[in-house]
Amino acid sequence: MKDDERDSAGWHADADDLRAYARGELQAPRLWSVDTHLVACAPCRRALAEVADPVALETGWERLDAELDAPRPGVFEALLIRFGVADHTARLLAATPVLRASWLGSVLLVLAMTVISVYAEDSPALFLALAPLLPLAGVALSYTPALDPTYELTVVSPLHGFRLLMIRTVAVLTASLGLNGLATLALPAYGLHAMAWLLPALALTATGLALTARLGPVLAPALVSGGWVALLVVAKLTTTHGTLPPFTGAGQGVAAVVAAVAAALLHRLRDRFDASRAHDLFTDFTHRSAS
Repeated sequence: MKDDERDSAGWHADADDLRAYARGELQAPRLWSVDTHLVACAPCRRALAEVADPVALETGWERLDAELDAPRPGVFEALLIRFGVADHTARLLAATPVLRASWLGSVLLVLAMTVISVYAEDSPALFLALAPLLPLAGVALSYTPALDPTYELTVVSPLHGFRLLMIRTVAVLTASLGLNGLATLALPAYGLHAMAWLLPALALTATGLALTARLGPVLAPALVSGGWVALLVVAKLTTTHGTLPPFTGAGQGVAAVVAAVAAALLHRLRDRFDASRAHDLFTDFTHRSAS
């Protein structure tokens, strides 16, 4: 069936709408209706050609092609937009590697196995030792070029490097701390002591981010993780009974101070993240040119 015959019983765009469309002045949602209608209606396309000059018509079709080819947001991205998150920020969060189901599922599995071992040993020490490392690992992985399929896009995006880092950090921390909190609920017998991982987690993450400005996204979290493990080993060897020092009241106070100092240092070094992105872009361009 020809376009003329198929569309003869339907509505047609009126002349005023077609003239406004050709001039680029037609506003949504009328614009979307005319865009969609022109794809299937040959008479309206001919009418548009009569009222539009060639340049304006070409511009209109380019706009239509862009609308048709634009990627549709996923469920998570659409949900963020519905809650008022800006389009570009929602797209950036949706593309964060460690917010994918594979990463979140792995974290849940690790936490579940840790909770099971806590019940077997009747001590939350293993959970308290492991939980602070998960947010640090998540933040580090979200900023690692090798694991980020959108890394090149983020490097050239018109966003301050520090803001880009903070957007992804908040997203990863929200997910990681939320999963840790769910695991904590599975340990009701230990009361508030089961929450002793929170301040160390914030301290480790803030320290790792502050050191990333100088040491890079791989070495910095590796050193912080190693330092945390070494601290726990020493605490275990020197503590014959009772709670390990990092999870006592004094240890929690030290963790809070470390987190605050690291956050202040991170803010002071924020401009280094732009310099790092520029260096990465230059290095990538040089490598591509050489190859």
